[in-house]
Parts: sequence; structure tokens; C-alpha cells
Amino acid sequence: MKRVITYGTFDLLHYGHINLLKRAKALGDYMIVALSTDEFNWNEKQKKCYFTYEIRKQFLEAIRYVDLVIPEENWEQKVSDIKEYHIDTFVMGGDWTGKFDYLKDNGVEVVYLSRTPEISTTKLKKNLSCRHAK
Repeated sequence: MKRVITYGTFDLLHYGHINLLKRAKALGDYMIVALSTDEFNWNEKQKKCYFTYEIRKQFLEAIRYVDLVIPEENWEQKVSDIKEYHIDTFVMGGDWTGKFDYLKDNGVEVVYLSRTPEISTTKLKKNLSCRHAK
């Protein structure tokens, strides 16, 4: 069984997220999503999520491409996750290209998938706040 993992916040889940998860799942048989916790998002990324970790986790668990959701609590856990979950392929969005190449030293394939260009959570939040302000 080929195992795939990806990491992210997945706030305001949209079709760009679904496209990424579908393409990542196509690279293996078992798809794990390491979902950034609220604390990690705030303390390390200075991101405030619209939905809580538990709600975002429920959304991801409802997607047929996702087999398991685990918490992402720090930047360093990727190496231990690869070992613990016997990961074959590490997948991230194209905006991270090159940043995780060091993980190849742990025997995994590192794949960067292009994002869906016309959609992003940041763009959604900006558009929603502009509409609300009118």
C-alpha cells in the first residue's frame, strides 16, 4: 500500500482544496492530511481561522479522498510523521516548491502540485470582507 501525506490549514474549504486532495490521493492508496491546529496556525503562522480545528477536521474526514486526518502541531513533526505513518509520498502545493526537498533524505518522494490558480482561501476572505463592507 502506497501512503501519501499532505499538510495544511484547509480553512474555508473550497474546490481548490478538493482538487489538491484528489490529485494527491491519485499518487497512492492511502491519504493522510496533517491539519494545522488552531494554536499552530496562530502561534507559528499568525493565521486566525474562520473554522475551528475540529470543524475543519470534520470537513476533511467527509471527503472521499481523505483516509485519515492527524493534527499538525509544529513545523518539525514532518520527519516523525513520515516514519510513524510509513509515508511513501509527501505532497504540498506548488507555492512550497523546494522547501521540503530535504525530506527525500527520509526515503520519501516529494511532490509539489500546482494550485488551482483562480481560488485561494486568502482571496475568498478578502472578497467576503469587501462584500460585507459595502
